[in-house]
Amino acid sequence: MKQLLLYCRAGFEKECAAEIQDKAGQYGVFGYCKLKNDAAFIIFEAYDEPMLERFFADFPFEQFIFIRQWAAILGDWLELPAGDRVSPVVAQALADEITGCGELRVEYPDTNDGKELSTLARKLTVPLRQGLRKAGVMLSKENHRAPVLHLFLQTGQQALLALSYAENNSPLENGIRRLKFPHDAPSRSTLKLEEAFLQFIPRDEWETRLASGMNAVDLGACPGGWTYQLVIRSMMVVAIDNGAMDQKLMDTGQVKHFMVDGFKYQPEKRNVYWLVCDMIEKPQRVGALICDWLIKGWCQESIFNLKLPMKKRYETVLEVLAEMQQRFDEAELAVEFQVKHLFHDREEVTVHIRKR
Repeated sequence: MKQLLLYCRAGFEKECAAEIQDKAGQYGVFGYCKLKNDAAFIIFEAYDEPMLERFFADFPFEQFIFIRQWAAILGDWLELPAGDRVSPVVAQALADEITGCGELRVEYPDTNDGKELSTLARKLTVPLRQGLRKAGVMLSKENHRAPVLHLFLQTGQQALLALSYAENNSPLENGIRRLKFPHDAPSRSTLKLEEAFLQFIPRDEWETRLASGMNAVDLGACPGGWTYQLVIRSMMVVAIDNGAMDQKLMDTGQVKHFMVDGFKYQPEKRNVYWLVCDMIEKPQRVGALICDWLIKGWCQESIFNLKLPMKKRYETVLEVLAEMQQRFDEAELAVEFQVKHLFHDREEVTVHIRKR
């Protein structure tokens, strides 16, 4: 193993490269990245193969921000003749002595050209799985604890074969969580908060951490995309925004709307559990605001977006998080951070903070 295949959002290849070089460097793994703008993937090649193997096994995948999926590349680019795309893949897997895989994913870049490969990916999956099982590369039955074999299609004739560990990868196809837009939600931004809940809050904790009757505050709420996610979970919401809220949300009786600047609002009571915030503002200013709420005891958990500049987006995220951590340390407040460039995010990342 000398190369890693890394998926990301198109246009964020440089952030993906900066992140893998940063994290790998912390493990003493050094190398270089091969990337093309708007390709939605990069390749990281390390100088030291054993060190890369250790990093790939030990670094917690969930700590990546911009990297949607990672897998260890097997061999070089494969040529896939239209008449027989299965044999070259099986041959490569056998050449690398791969056995015991429990799952096959035929994937493609998250680009307009890549999406045109989705039909081919579906058609190829079954015969390829059968061929790999017959060759002993894959187990006879699907096993979600065993290694995952990825065939990454760049075109219909060219692909990479790669391997990931089920306990340390994204469980999602292409590393993407696709959600259906609720027909009665006031804006598509609602999908960002829904995805954040799915990403950051374990399902078995929803009954206690996303419980009916909880009090929440939504800063920068209008027209109510994020408030909608809180309302459908039967929470009581204070919506803060100088704009207008969706009338259907107001008719639920669960929402109080105050036309106040989100940076000036202060809750009257200390019974707020959730603070959510999707304001278009400088990330440093938003980070400072969230710190105020947690340090002053105005909330227990928060999910918020950091809008990113066009350049040095990875560095900006690290700077803001470091500034926030410093404030929490000074206040002797222990918190847990989770950060992800979600599928439904655009020029932003979503952050979750919880008091320990």
